[in-house]
Amino acid sequence: MIQITVLIRILHIVWVLLVALVLMAVSVRAHAGRDTDMDFLGQQKQYARVKGAFRSKADALDRRLGAHGLKSTGLNILIVAYKAEAILDIYAKGSDAASYEKLASYPVCASSGKPGPKRRVGDWQVPEGFYRINRFNPASNFHLSLGIDYPNAADKLKAHAADLGGDIFIHGSCVTVGCLPMTNTVIEEIYLYAVYARNSGQKTIPVYIFPFQMTQENMEKYEAIYRKQPEMLAFWHNLKQGYDKFIKNGNALTVGVMKDGDYDFGSK
Repeated sequence: MIQITVLIRILHIVWVLLVALVLMAVSVRAHAGRDTDMDFLGQQKQYARVKGAFRSKADALDRRLGAHGLKSTGLNILIVAYKAEAILDIYAKGSDAASYEKLASYPVCASSGKPGPKRRVGDWQVPEGFYRINRFNPASNFHLSLGIDYPNAADKLKAHAADLGGDIFIHGSCVTVGCLPMTNTVIEEIYLYAVYARNSGQKTIPVYIFPFQMTQENMEKYEAIYRKQPEMLAFWHNLKQGYDKFIKNGNALTVGVMKDGDYDFGSK
């Protein structure tokens, strides 16, 4: 009889432990589910600067989007910057549309370096080429910032330095060593557009950085100035192929990289 009583007690303890383990597992899964299900917009709004940007900018951005027949949901964006003109353009489209249209244009607040690509750490150059956003930094030293994927595959093939540098951002404030500073108030708008796009499912946000607006007139102007630098002129002619293609139809470019580091934009 004593053995049966002990066995019953042991079974009761085991049952209690099993119930507790099941409840703990359910709780952990529910918590993990909340973290997973939270959309990118919700995650970003947990940061004070992003939350403040939404309070001050969201209504104006919604009105601008509405004027173009767009919404903050189902939004795709593409960023184009021109170094010589110190302009950064935001292009936008609905996620189901083929071509982009210009949505907004902002002045770049400060610059460093000179015309030409970035090829090494410490050269102060702003990169030139075809990139994408690879980081959202809601707690940047420069208010808010969007990282670009410099050095890309083309940069690595073209450069000869051991260290090409990195950490190139579109950011707030008005100081730079190779980045694109936009001031705090402007970066809030750009950052929110990028958050909207990412939250709408756009995994790749293109960033095209050109030395100047690559019209034929400007090409002739810069060819005369840099006629003794044939390597850079050849690089710019390669960029112009992508520039012309984008300006012509407003479609995001399909960008490949050839063995010599030149960009390939396909046959279409």
